[in-house]
Amino acid sequence: MSDRLFDKPVYIKKGRYLTLELTNVYDALMFLHEWPEDDRDLIYETAWKACCDAYDGVKPVIAARNAIKGFASKRDILDIPNPPIPWSASALSNNDQLRV
Repeated sequence: MSDRLFDKPVYIKKGRYLTLELTNVYDALMFLHEWPEDDRDLIYETAWKACCDAYDGVKPVIAARNAIKGFASKRDILDIPNPPIPWSASALSNNDQLRV
């Protein structure tokens, strides 16, 4: 399965506080498989086909990543994680207390 890994994960909002991390073609297929049938449209079908083709080796993995990212973007569920604040990690000591 390592040959079907995305170069960067795709993060998808699921609810208000949960974010899914899709790291490979299989994750994307499982996410699309669980999508409600009555809410599937042409964009869904395109993403599904691209992921199936990438899983079968017909298309490159980047095509599946772009398709699932496009699907999530159109559905307004694409999550772009915020990078950690640089000072926050170094400001904590070994016992997780803030250094002054």
